[in-house]
Formats: sequence, C-alpha cells, structure tokens
Amino acid sequence: MILASPGTWHIHIGGLVQGVGFRPFVYQQAQQARLNGWVQNASDGVHVEFNADETGAREFYELILAKAPPLAQVTSHSLTAADSAEYRTFEIISSHRDSGNTLLLSPDFAMCERCRADIEDKKNRRYGYAFTTCTQCGPRYSIMEQLPYEREHTAMAEFVMCRACAEEYHDPANRRYYSQTNSCPDCPVSLKLWDNQKNVIEKDQQKILDAIGQAWENGKIMALKGIGGYLLTCDATNEKAIRELRSRKYRSCKPLAVMFPSIASLHEVAHLSEPEAKELTSVAAPIVVLRLKEKRNTPLALQQITPGLSTIGAMLPYAPLYYLLLNRFAKPVVATSGNISGAPIVHEDETAHSELSTLADLIATNNREISYPQDDSVVTHSPFTQQRIVVRRARGFAPTYVVSRPGFSETTALAMGALMKSSFALAHQRNIHVSQYLGDTANFDTQTQFKQTLEQFLGMYSARPEVVITDLHPDYYSTWLGGELAKKWESRLIKIQHHQAHFAAVLGEHNLLDNDSPILGVVWDGTGLGDDGQVWGGEFFRFEKKVFSRVDHFTYFNHFLGDKMAHEPRLSAYSLCHAFEEAFPILQPKFSSEEWKNYQKLIATNTIKTSSVGRLFDAVASLLGLADKVSYEGEAAILLEESARHYFQDELRIPPGWMAPETPDELLSPRALAKTILQKLAAGEESSQIAAWFHVQLVRAVRIVAIRQSCLTICFSGGVFQNGLLVDLLISLLGEEYQLYFNRDLSPNDENISFGQLMWYDTTLP
Repeated sequence: MILASPGTWHIHIGGLVQGVGFRPFVYQQAQQARLNGWVQNASDGVHVEFNADETGAREFYELILAKAPPLAQVTSHSLTAADSAEYRTFEIISSHRDSGNTLLLSPDFAMCERCRADIEDKKNRRYGYAFTTCTQCGPRYSIMEQLPYEREHTAMAEFVMCRACAEEYHDPANRRYYSQTNSCPDCPVSLKLWDNQKNVIEKDQQKILDAIGQAWENGKIMALKGIGGYLLTCDATNEKAIRELRSRKYRSCKPLAVMFPSIASLHEVAHLSEPEAKELTSVAAPIVVLRLKEKRNTPLALQQITPGLSTIGAMLPYAPLYYLLLNRFAKPVVATSGNISGAPIVHEDETAHSELSTLADLIATNNREISYPQDDSVVTHSPFTQQRIVVRRARGFAPTYVVSRPGFSETTALAMGALMKSSFALAHQRNIHVSQYLGDTANFDTQTQFKQTLEQFLGMYSARPEVVITDLHPDYYSTWLGGELAKKWESRLIKIQHHQAHFAAVLGEHNLLDNDSPILGVVWDGTGLGDDGQVWGGEFFRFEKKVFSRVDHFTYFNHFLGDKMAHEPRLSAYSLCHAFEEAFPILQPKFSSEEWKNYQKLIATNTIKTSSVGRLFDAVASLLGLADKVSYEGEAAILLEESARHYFQDELRIPPGWMAPETPDELLSPRALAKTILQKLAAGEESSQIAAWFHVQLVRAVRIVAIRQSCLTICFSGGVFQNGLLVDLLISLLGEEYQLYFNRDLSPNDENISFGQLMWYDTTLP
C-alpha cells in the first residue's frame, strides 16, 4: 500500500490513451493505492497529478504503465515533480483543450463479450438494445468531431443520458464509468425503418429487428446503417436475392462479403486457422478471406457470392445491431458496402434515401451521425505460411498507426497518396496518422469525400502542413489537390516516385530506414509513373545510405490504350505475343478482325512502354483462358493465383525442372516468359500447372537480382503482393537464405503510398 505524502507529482502519458478507459483505470488504481489528486484528458494525452513521496510516485507510475488498459497503446510517458499542491480526494476532472494536439485517435472497437452478455440477459436493462457499448467497445473514430475525446466532442453530444446511465457514467466501480458512448433503451440511439420511397414504416426497435429478418427471409435487400456507413445486406442462401443485389449494385463478379452469426457457423463452411480466428474475433473484427472447405454441406449460394473462387470473405457481427439481427435470423447474410461500385460508402441518412433507394428495398437508419465514414477492413493470410496481408485498412484499424522509428521529424507534413487505393497520411507533433481507405479518386464523389475527410482531420489537429508530398503523376486527383493546398498554405511541395514510396513504406513499417546494410526493394504492381516517363510496375530498388536507386526492372513491353489495358487482359497478352506466330491461334479469337488490324497499327507507332508485373499477370491469365476482360481490379491475377493454388493443393512441392537455370534475361523478360508459356500450352500442359510454374519463375527472378546486388535483405510491396501464394513461394524458396520483409499492418497496395511518402521524405530530405 502506498501512503500519500505532501510531495506532488505529475504523470503525462501519450499515444492511444483516450477512448480506451484510461482515466477510469487510473482512478481505480489511485483509489486502491489511497492516493489523492486528479486525472484529466488533454489534447496531448492523459495527465495525472497526485500527492506521494518519491518512492510511492515511482511505484504508481510503473504500475500504470504495467497494467494499462488492453486497448491502449502508450507511445510516450514521463514522471516529473510538480508545483506543490495538497489534494484531499482523487477525481476525474474536465478535459483541457489546447492547440497542441498530439493524440492518437482510437479506432472503432467491436462489441466486447460483456456487452454481448448484457444484450443477451433478460434481466439486464440493456437486453436486446442495439447500441450497447462500454469503455472497452463501440464507435470511436467514426463519431469524433474534435479533441480531446469527450462526449460533447462526439456525435453522442446531443444524446442526454437518463438517470441510470448518468449514475453508471459517474460510478468508479462501473465499467461504463466515463464511457462517452453510453446509452440505453431509456435514452436511446433510435432506429427507424423506411421503405425506398422515403416513408417511415416502423420506429420500435424490436419490431424493426423482426421486420428486417422477415425482409431477408422474403428475399429483400436491406440497407443497414452501421458503425462506418451503410451496408447492403440480403440472405446469403438466396441465390435470386444475391443476383438482384449484384444487378442493382453493378457488381457482376467481384466477391461479396458474408456476415456469419457465429464462428461455429463459419466452421461449417471454411477452414479456419488460429491466426484467422484471432483476426475475426479481434477488437478490429475485419473481413477475413478464408479457404472454403472442399467437402461442405451448406445452403450458401457460393457461386453467386464468390464466383469461380475457393475463398470467401467472412466476418462476424461486430456491432450489437448486427449481433441481434444475425442471432434471430440464424443464417449468414451478404454484407457489402452501401454504394454503387466505385463510389464511396454512403454514411449520411439523406444520401441513403436518395442513393440507396434504387439499391435497397428497405432502409434502416439511426440518429447517431457518422463523422468519418469507413468501409470494413479486409485481411487475408497466405495459404501455407499464414503470412498476414492487409487488403483494406479501414474500420477497426484506422487512423491509428504507431511508428517504431524514433526521432521522426517535428515538421508537420501531409502526404497525399495515390489514385485508386487512396489514403492520406499526416505527420504532426512526432506522430503519424494514416487515414482509412478512401477509395478510387478517379470518382468525383470519392474526390469530394477525400477532401472533406482531410479537412476534418486537419481541423481536429489544428494542423497546417509545412510540407505537402504527392505522387509524380500529374493526373492523379491527390497530386492536383496537394498542389492546390501547398499554394494555399505556402508550403513546400515535394513529388516522390510511386514505387520508391512503396519501398519506403515497408522500410518504415519494419524500422529499416537507418539500416547500414544494402536492402533490395521489390515493388510490383499495375502502374506508376516512372522517372523516365514510362509506366513502371516491375521494379527492383536498392536502398543504401539513405539513397533509393532503381537497379533493375522487368524489360519493357508496349503499354497502349491507357486504362483500357487494365480492364482487358487480352490487350496485355496481345502486347507480349502479337509478334509470335505460334500465338495467333490463341490470340486472334479474342479480337474482332477490325480490332486486330487497329491494334497492329497502334502497336507499330506506340511509344509508351511498361515494366508492369500486374499487366504480366493479366497477359498470362488471358493466354491460359482465365480472363480476357475483367469486371473488377485484380480479377485476372486472382484467377491466376486460384489456378496455381489448385495445382499445389496442400503442399508446395516444386518440380526440379522448374528450377532449371534460365539466363537472367529470360527471367526478367515478360516476352520470354510468355513465349515459354505458349510452348507449354502447345505441349498440352494443364493451365493450373503453367500458372504454378509462372509464380515460381517470378521468385527466381527475385533471386537473380538479389545475387546481382549482393543483398541479403529483401523488402516487397505493391499490389501484386496481395497474392498469398506468391508470398508463400518467396518465403519457401528464399526464406532460409534471405531476410524477407512484407507490409504487415498496412496494405501492400496503393493504400500504403501516403505512409511511404512520409517515410521517404523524412529519410532522404533535410
């Protein structure tokens, strides 16, 4: 027991320490230690002042750090002597707001087990209440309006707590002590059910839950307002309903996520490893891509949900509303973002009535506003080594990002990211904040939301960037907006090459930017403007002494018809094989005679070249008959991976002949690889075997360059490395000889560009 004495001490704790129950935790520890003083939220973290002797102060300080709440992430802490003051009690005092915001924002947290128990307990006053939360769960980032984290600074400000909730809120022994999202059926966040003509059908929560279940049963499409925006939902066993949803959403083939009532129901359908189960049940509760069981007895309409694939994107009910609905319905439901494909997720009620009325038969709204809209996060694991791969970083993860690199620049810098998988990143007060996935900024509505989210975020931190960082590409919306903002703020404008930013992102994630030994960076994706004006995407960089150098790349081939090439894999196949007579029987049926003639003329005069491995994947997929035109980004590559995975089945057994020593030029030549594939097809080899061989040759290409560069450490980034089989082959074939690093908490796709831009800037520029 620590006895208070006249000495006065001050503790300051920074990081992710608000919205995680830190003040109640400190209060309870102080009560147990019989200390007097106060704890307070401020714009730079949590502050504690108390009376104790020096030994007691040190013990209390170390106790707080050792037993910090599980959702907290402490990035800085200090104990100092304070001006003398005598306290008679210990209390939580009103938060202090100033201009020096250094907080990390809490992401939204999935429903905790204790709140789940509350809504299941008929004797509990929150029984069946769809917006039950506590200090350990519920919305955080999505409802924030300003700092520090207090109820009056969130979308909960307008909700007045009833007497019972207020008593909980002020009771130190209650887990809802200072729970800013606290509410109950007597002071509720209220549901309303509407038809698609903007007529209110029902206001009673229990009747709405029943009506939604009945709508699903009747094959209807429901729009539900969730934590980060609206979801479009329907019965996952109803093939007709799913076809209708695809038709309305203009999403013909892209896989749809499915929300399962429980992990037990998921076990019936998919293989579930320990890392995958841990991910599903984490506080982030993302969508996790799982391997379907070969022998399964399920009524799920899998061909409509995940056409042509042996995987399914699965999630569990992470909010009380979803849990109550799925528990009643007792079947999985399709749950996809509430938008027309390509547009941002709808999060405002008025917009839902105008834009979702053509997509949904019924719309369920609630009166809690969403400040920061977010899609569901998506995570997958490679099939053999279970390497974690973030596909989309949004709800549950963003915007928190704790950088392990010490001494980050004090400069306030804003990185604008790329185009399709957009995000922004802010370096401010030595912290880094990486926004949620914000979508394809080629879309006007996404541009509007990107700009609005950025303005809100900068306003919350009262941040005026001294440096603005953009991609080299002049036609990206993010590049244009970054230039406009730099003019407005009179900030320094810096442009960074796309693939170097990718490389810097991996280096930053793994704290390798101060490494003394040379590091090879392998950056493969679909497209990025290179320093020479060509379209890069099959790049090898060397990082040494804080300098990035392009040291190799896949040999160039023709890039023509702009973005059309990414949508039609047959064009990549044509680009690589149009000069090979043996390819004509495969290629010509993919084109009309007029197209064939026109493309011959275009190729003859074309000056734009590419090294893109993404387009190489497209070409191989087309040659193997897997995809000539695609309906979503990456479809051809996914089908090619699926085919190769079918060849390997349950073991990465590689035929010795596949490792025969081709010359380096052959391994780094897309045309040479394509010519060999044509020979294999002519010899009658199965497409799945050729797909697997192709993946192995890419690994061999990495080894060739690593040997040339004498690098024993290799980093990988770019959208191609969302391919879990390729990642496994790299680990299997190179892992013993080389130290391999992949994106870990950030996606390998263009979402990591903004973070990489910050890392590149802080490392290479004064």
